[in-house]
Amino acid sequence: MSADALVLLEAVREDTVGKPVLPEAGWPGVTDPDTLRAQLLDWLSQYDNAGTRRTYAYALGLPIAWVDAIGGTPAAPPQAGSTRCPPPAPPGPLHQLAWFRWCARQSLDPRAATSAQVKAWLHALSSAGAQRRTRQRMLSTLSALYGHLAETGVVPANPAALNRSRLGLASSAREPSPTVRLTAAQLRALLTGAATLHYTADPRLRRLYPLRGVAVVALLTLGLRISELTGLDRGDIYRTGGEEVVRVLGKGGLRREVYLTDLVRTALDAYLAERDRLSGGAVPARRGRTAAGGSPLIATRDGGRCSRVDLYRLLRRIAAGAGPELADVADRVHPHALRHAYVTIALERDAPIQHVQADVGHATIATTQHYDRGRRTRDTTAADLVAAAIAAVGSSGPS
Repeated sequence: MSADALVLLEAVREDTVGKPVLPEAGWPGVTDPDTLRAQLLDWLSQYDNAGTRRTYAYALGLPIAWVDAIGGTPAAPPQAGSTRCPPPAPPGPLHQLAWFRWCARQSLDPRAATSAQVKAWLHALSSAGAQRRTRQRMLSTLSALYGHLAETGVVPANPAALNRSRLGLASSAREPSPTVRLTAAQLRALLTGAATLHYTADPRLRRLYPLRGVAVVALLTLGLRISELTGLDRGDIYRTGGEEVVRVLGKGGLRREVYLTDLVRTALDAYLAERDRLSGGAVPARRGRTAAGGSPLIATRDGGRCSRVDLYRLLRRIAAGAGPELADVADRVHPHALRHAYVTIALERDAPIQHVQADVGHATIATTQHYDRGRRTRDTTAADLVAAAIAAVGSSGPS
């Protein structure tokens, strides 16, 4: 057995009473972990988008560093004495219920799982407080994995191909999104708050830090996914048809062109010019596919690529200091909230839904239509009419 054969389950160490459930070498219930690892690699390597691979890995309980190595760029270990990488966040309530961790606790080879065991796992998620949308996503991920294993003859059938209606997980029964709905005024407050960020660790970076914050918020106002933003290189900005666009790698490895607004163009110009000044780079701030093309569009202070966690924390810090406009929702602001805002504000302004769909890279208009909940206001509800009818009956007395 190779030394890293079981790194897949590195987080499975103790049960609720502190007893070890996973030996340092061995995968409970699995006699050929190297083979299983190769089968998982075969499945994940189908996805060109690193963000998709990471999302699937997280949902299943696979370590992100191992999955990143599929692309030939394993994460570099932090340098001694480095303070840039914060300690990992503590495991959430669903941490031990990721599919592979759950199987390990049952000493179950995942390839021998039955539909009854998948349903038991879903019930365990529900008991642990997992929302319906979370269970939908986790089941979809599991079904994608087993669909591949069934196609390649590893398993006889897909145990995750369940009747979702009976489980209350039918995709047609979508709940309103829990994502906070940000207004245009709140987006402006985020931009203003980003511009006032203070960075005191290195005096040379005091100007760069707020400029980067503004650039991040501005790019998110284009409706980008956070994984799309972190994957952008400077060379992804270029001119076509007389217009400046950014070429975005979206879900499923599909690329789309997103037009830059004056807001984004101004923010990027200022940020990249300052970044080049500090690095002594001779390349222009933005000139399509220049020598800077392979460098990240948004970078860490040492020039590396920002992670989703980096930008999530940056956005939370911006929201926390953005003033009264964000006071009631600062702790609920995250990158997807700005993507959500792009769609809802566009639909409120009567933008054609097909245009909005293309802007944000939704696979179907049905997904875009789901954001129409943003148009649900007191003026568009019949609730007040019903209340008025009841009040009218009460004031006139029984007939």
